[in-house]
Amino acid sequence: MKQQIAGARRAVFTPVDNRARVETVVRRLGDAIELGLLADGEQLPGEMELAGQLGVSTVTLREALMALRQQGLVTTRRGRGGGSFVSLPEFPGEERLKARLAGWSTEELRDLGDHWAAVSGAAARLAAQRTEPADLHQLRRTLEELASAEDVAARSRVYGRFHVELAAASQSARLTREQVALQTEVGALLCLVLGDDEYREEVADRHRSVISAVQDGAHDSARALAERCVQDSTARLIALRLAMPRTVSGPRPLEGTHEQEPRPGRRHGDA
Repeated sequence: MKQQIAGARRAVFTPVDNRARVETVVRRLGDAIELGLLADGEQLPGEMELAGQLGVSTVTLREALMALRQQGLVTTRRGRGGGSFVSLPEFPGEERLKARLAGWSTEELRDLGDHWAAVSGAAARLAAQRTEPADLHQLRRTLEELASAEDVAARSRVYGRFHVELAAASQSARLTREQVALQTEVGALLCLVLGDDEYREEVADRHRSVISAVQDGAHDSARALAERCVQDSTARLIALRLAMPRTVSGPRPLEGTHEQEPRPGRRHGDA
């Protein structure tokens, strides 16, 4: 079955769960914006169209858009040419990121890494089984962006987007949505390790190997390579966490990559 290139973006605009719909829409669109699946300045579909795509009422959608505006993730323009537009948040500075990392225990980081590796590994295996070689254009383009990205925030977003697009290549909407949610937890923290040019090149090489395995239909190899990439990144974050002075502390990380109020509907586990 041929995979469609826009699979990752398409997963953003699928119907949401029936429960807590306002919070779910806020999370779905907010996650996609923070991860860069929706581009800075991009105009969202009109209210009726977007509500129909998400399977919610226009009243629910308007409440969600209001919450996104309060978080600085969406701006609204009135009049001709108006509508709702994406506003990409800035990544916090290094000290704030270190404070966020300090809010995680090493056990929590390992658990997060296990979850991430399981999702990425499963996605890679299924992509190798289901995706045609001609459908890997988006993954290759993302790989090129990572290889050339100079800004650490851009590297982090592109790294995360690669794993989301890999999940989309698996043709599993659930895996794709889960990967998006994972990237909003770990994505900003990766800025702390992706500033190293040598490691950025190592990650690009790993991603290149994953694409090759998927293209060749080597599903076990694709799974192992994707898991190894995630495990190595997690190990680097844990090493940074262990190297922090005992006096360094910080709150549990807020949702996503910006310093706004946390979104309703999701909370991290206690330390």
